Amino acid sequence: MARSFSQLAINAEKQRTSIAISKNPLEKPELEIHTLGNSVLRKPAKRISKVDANIRDLVKKMLHSMYSAKGIGLAAPQVGIHKQLLVIDLDIENPTTPPIILINPEITGYSASIETYEEGCLSIPGVYLNVIRPSSIKLNFRDEMGRPKKLNPDGLLARCIQHEMDHLNGVLFVDRVTNLEDLKKELKENGFNNKDVMPIQ
Repeated sequence: MARSFSQLAINAEKQRTSIAISKNPLEKPELEIHTLGNSVLRKPAKRISKVDANIRDLVKKMLHSMYSAKGIGLAAPQVGIHKQLLVIDLDIENPTTPPIILINPEITGYSASIETYEEGCLSIPGVYLNVIRPSSIKLNFRDEMGRPKKLNPDGLLARCIQHEMDHLNGVLFVDRVTNLEDLKKELKENGFNNKDVMPIQ
């Protein structure tokens, strides 16, 4: 998920992680972030059966790509790896705030309340549009050591998780935009094709 500069506050739930890397951008990260129009973004991700050193290495590479693009969230399918893995960091300018690593995330509940908020995506750079989502969720996942965890995020963190989890199912945030006129305009201005959008019915 791309950072929206209209955000006035960050409400992150801190998670301890054993993954420690610099948040400084790399000139050329190892993993390339694919953009709208690439079919790799539409392929569903598979569950991770074993959380091991290879997965933790992938986490580090994904974080390098996310920080280098100045994003706050990234899903493995965005870098062409179809595994159920997300990395999130709502506080990318603070080197002491640890990222959140979500392996095989599963939403077990949604709030009745919904919110409209502007979203962006590292796979659709430059495009920012309003999306309606539940304001809070209940989440089960495994951390980078394979330990089962639960989380009840709200606000920006809940939105970011939902946005990134959509990627695991081949869904992009533009598929959820209801203002089609604004959508078409934003895509055109940023060099994307409206035909690559797959609206959620």
